[in-house]
Amino acid sequence: MSAVVGGNAVTLLENGADYFPALHEAIEAAEREIFLETYIFENDGVGRTIAAALSRAAARGVAVRVLVDGFGGRSFVRALMPGLLADGVGVQIYRRELKNFALRRHRLRRLHRKLAVVDGRVAFVGGINIIDDLTHDGPRNPRYDYAVRVEGPLVEPILHSMHHVWRLVAWAGLRRRQPQPLVAPARTEPAGSVRAGFLIRDNLRHRRDIEEAYLDAIGSARREVLIVCAYFFPGRRFRQALVDAAERGVEVGLLLQGVSDHPMLHYATRALYPFFLARGIRLFEYRQSYLHAKVAVVDERWATVGSSNIDPFSLLLAREANVVIEDADFAGRLRKSLERAREVGARELRREDWGRVPRMGRAASWLAYQCVRLAIGIAGYGGRHD
Repeated sequence: MSAVVGGNAVTLLENGADYFPALHEAIEAAEREIFLETYIFENDGVGRTIAAALSRAAARGVAVRVLVDGFGGRSFVRALMPGLLADGVGVQIYRRELKNFALRRHRLRRLHRKLAVVDGRVAFVGGINIIDDLTHDGPRNPRYDYAVRVEGPLVEPILHSMHHVWRLVAWAGLRRRQPQPLVAPARTEPAGSVRAGFLIRDNLRHRRDIEEAYLDAIGSARREVLIVCAYFFPGRRFRQALVDAAERGVEVGLLLQGVSDHPMLHYATRALYPFFLARGIRLFEYRQSYLHAKVAVVDERWATVGSSNIDPFSLLLAREANVVIEDADFAGRLRKSLERAREVGARELRREDWGRVPRMGRAASWLAYQCVRLAIGIAGYGGRHD
């Protein structure tokens, strides 16, 4: 984790309605350099709008560098990448997907981060992909997610991380290192008063940083832990931390998916519901749309927003990025937003509700739970997840 530093301005962005206009505005105002990382860069209205803005930036002499995951960005490679390359945008693909897929751990190590830095001045961190958040074949409401816009000293570690991964991918593709200096180094002068830090998860020195930050915050909680997570399948240490907090009188609430775009993991998560409900942890399912957020608030003093789910694929395999914010005003704003979502779009589940679930539904959850555990074991991470 980068050091928690003061002097930042951190703006909460809720859903694509806030995020995409802010990102688009920053790209259109760019003068020197743009870095953009994403898991999905879809060929839809949003994707084409952002791609066009990147092309315009390159045309006016801005150094534009776009890094997209090879699995999440399969349609990007076919539909959008050729045009961007022709317009002078630098594009790289992280672990380009091959035709013959095998369940091996190196194939599951995806670039799941959603980051952008413009002119070394403004950064974006969150869970929102470059994709229209109103799906045409899904719920009628927009996908529910968050990001933050950052200015100040925290931009430096975000930019350093993006530049580092860009160079790694370039080296892996060319089999030789090429100097690729920053055109626009980070501006580190104060821009506000918020204390914040930048967290990454990789497969070297930062394997546990995001998980440990969660565990530290939960371990020090005195009043409330509120976690909102799209894909929630925590290991034993994380489950125990939540139980310990509940036992010392902390109100622990989990807002999880009620409408799922990945049924297997959704049903596996539901197999954990009896465990949590029996220990006084409150469970809510968001049913207004697809929940894609990965955020948390503890005691309205600590918050995190980012790309990392609390599941083995995020915490043990993927490249992820979160910010942690130690600021009562920001944490309060995020909590109010989550509370509105919980009141308007979610339903609380109680112990008796699980008892009324048909036997076939409970059997499906148990089977999905075993399948997910098997997949973790095949990837070689079974014991580590427990």
